[in-house]
Amino acid sequence: MTTVSARLATVLAAHVDQAFALMGNGNAWFLDALRATPVRITAVRHETATVASADAYHRVCGRIAVATTTYGPGFTNALTALAEAAQARTPLLVITGAEPTAGPRPRDVDQTAVAAAVGVPTFTLDDDAPGRTAIEALHHALVHRTPVVLALPYDLVNASTTESGIPALPPLPAPPAPEPAAVTRIADLLAGAERPLILAGRGAKAAADELGTLGDRVGALTASSAPARGLFAGRPYDLGVAGGFASASSAKLIRAADVVLVVGAGLNQFTTAFGQAFAPDARVVQVDLAEHALHAAVTDVVRGDATLTVRALLSELDDRPSSTPRWGGTAETARDGRLTFDRDPGERTAPDGRLDPRSVMRRLNDVLPTDRVVVSDGGHFIGWANAYLELPAADSLTLVGTAFQSIGLGLPSAPGVAAARPDATVIAVIGDGGGLMGLPDLDSLARTAASAIVLVFNDAAYGAEVHQYGSQGLDQDVMLIDEVDFAQVAEGFGCRTTVVRTLDDLAVVESWVADGARGTFVADLRISRAVVAPYILEIIEATLKGPRPGDAASSVAAGALSEA
Repeated sequence: MTTVSARLATVLAAHVDQAFALMGNGNAWFLDALRATPVRITAVRHETATVASADAYHRVCGRIAVATTTYGPGFTNALTALAEAAQARTPLLVITGAEPTAGPRPRDVDQTAVAAAVGVPTFTLDDDAPGRTAIEALHHALVHRTPVVLALPYDLVNASTTESGIPALPPLPAPPAPEPAAVTRIADLLAGAERPLILAGRGAKAAADELGTLGDRVGALTASSAPARGLFAGRPYDLGVAGGFASASSAKLIRAADVVLVVGAGLNQFTTAFGQAFAPDARVVQVDLAEHALHAAVTDVVRGDATLTVRALLSELDDRPSSTPRWGGTAETARDGRLTFDRDPGERTAPDGRLDPRSVMRRLNDVLPTDRVVVSDGGHFIGWANAYLELPAADSLTLVGTAFQSIGLGLPSAPGVAAARPDATVIAVIGDGGGLMGLPDLDSLARTAASAIVLVFNDAAYGAEVHQYGSQGLDQDVMLIDEVDFAQVAEGFGCRTTVVRTLDDLAVVESWVADGARGTFVADLRISRAVVAPYILEIIEATLKGPRPGDAASSVAAGALSEA
């Protein structure tokens, strides 16, 4: 015989390698049992970080992770991160304490209903077959690409079970292959295009190599959605990020494309620049698991797995002559793949005497280690790191909070990124507002990361609100934050720190990098509110004009991109 907690730990350890945990009454026995398995356990300081780190871990390395909290407030504290993971369609398991089998206590809440309210199903463990239930939950998470809650009733945590053996994980459904006729039709479009463009999103990361080959085969320029930046790193004819984060030069070429092959990208308002990214007469081909068009600009829908579809296209094109870029001399402007960084370099100092975020990011891009993985919270500042930092490969950038339109998940997600890529330097990008929300897990990052730097875009305000609503005459007092000395706070967590008021102050960061970039460094960047990111200007313009076709939500700025 064994206990329910020990049984659960043993079965999960056969399928997962990482857990993010905060111990309480409801999960203490489970965590004690999990420590006896090979699963790595990262202790975090706030329950938000259990789920946020498990979410980020999967986004970076593709493996499923466990988050675990206690019941009641432990579970509800993790709810925002759980909603984000559900919206982002991240498979993960949340092991949480739950009410006893005899019924709720006065302090219990209906956790199953709470989880369902954010789109997350609950599987409740019993003492008859806890291992089988765990496997069913894991299978559901992987098949439906969703977080799943595994509820552990309080009176069963140390109860005995006679279940034995390791249940097999049922096979996952085969990914859908595209219809042959659709492949032929799209191959004809690409082969006949004068200015073909391939736009890839997160759903195309597994097909990155094949997409580059396809681009070479049909003479296409390439671009990616913001979360997929780095997917075409090193490809000569790459335009970088598409949509509102694109450089002006890249945006011009993207709009000039006559055939756009969109693979695994959701085509939200940011990727489509609020409906203005593509020419009105462009053929926009969507390759996705969805059966319907994800934007009004889509003219052709191909349902199929990204990798299978791209391979089928390459096979279809085997007997056709190869193409050099058909863009003529225009393509040569993108030949070295640097158009994504053809951006305003900024000034050494902004007019108000504070840092210009553009010149700071250009300098940091040159200074920070090139083997980097970036995790960015939401806020006005997302336009700087996403625009100015070079990324070495797919999975080099994780934008957290953007799915649920939340801020404050940057620091809670960073330990998950560090666990997924212990070989790289983690660059955590946060604002002062979101940074204060997630501050407890600066400690988690400092304890767990071999190499990490936190860039705090400190403008003493919820900057995007100032730009969007202050500019419309709303009272700005509530949008402002007393300036916090993040460097002083970070010293208490054992971090190396500096306050950066001028570009010369970055010498301390350079010294840290020269010394090997070990441990966690916090750079408190005192940036100007006077410099507005281009994508924020785009949001303001779209808000004033009202929704455009295909962008039903375009009249409201995404909170994850519009705060702090």
